[in-house]
Amino acid sequence: MPSKQGSPTVRRLRLGQELRLLRERRQLTGAKAANELGWSPSKISRIEAAKTMPVADDIQAMGTLYRIDSDKLDELFGLLRDADQRGWWEDYEDTLPGEYTRFLGLEAEATFQRNWEPQVVPGLLQTEDYAREVILATRGIARITHSGVRSRVEARLDRQRRVLHRADPSRLTVVLEESALMRRFGEPSVMRAQMEHLLEVSLLPHVSVQVLTLDALHPVNTGAFIHLKFAAFDDVVYLEQLYTADFVEDLERVAGYETAYDHMRSEALDEDESRVLIQRKAMLWQR
Repeated sequence: MPSKQGSPTVRRLRLGQELRLLRERRQLTGAKAANELGWSPSKISRIEAAKTMPVADDIQAMGTLYRIDSDKLDELFGLLRDADQRGWWEDYEDTLPGEYTRFLGLEAEATFQRNWEPQVVPGLLQTEDYAREVILATRGIARITHSGVRSRVEARLDRQRRVLHRADPSRLTVVLEESALMRRFGEPSVMRAQMEHLLEVSLLPHVSVQVLTLDALHPVNTGAFIHLKFAAFDDVVYLEQLYTADFVEDLERVAGYETAYDHMRSEALDEDESRVLIQRKAMLWQR
């Protein structure tokens, strides 16, 4: 049975993955299965890629063709029911990019999250005022309305509550470049409060924050990324850009990002040393 935090996004992906594996076990190509079912090949590929939601009759037809036993068929119907639920992030989908809402759906069921951030304090660790200033900084480029800014801030705070403070939170490790502690968003009081909040959150038992100093060796030149791990699904890396975002799902490339993260973490200050540095930055912002 899915957990209370089960994500319909992950259920959709798992359903598609299960259907693809069941087809392949019968040594059927997508085109052959589509022909047997009287469907277009694109319908099979879209269902397996979680781009189209199958209906119950589709699952039943595929189950018959793939000779699925009753227990497995019940499992697929269970995934279908869970996949049809709404996620909390869908309340904000009118103001959030589609790729980002997909990421939130994946994050909701991740058991471990690794975040490298060279420019800003990560969204999960932001204060409300800092988050607003970060979003306002891109408003003119991304053409975000005043109500859109408000909605994005609310979504960010809602995300923090649901990820960091849920009953069974995922493990979060963050490597933050020192420059992110020095780049000003808003008044100095906003930055000081952000540094203090960062210190507070870093003390949570499931959160680790390390700072890569400017004079440290920087073994990998890459932009920000988030690496998500799941209990029953392949890892995914999320890359956010100015107008779009990408998901890295190829296992070899995901492993490359994991190695890159380990390199940067090994060069960063440890958690206690990082807190000392963050405290010093907070004091500087008091001037």
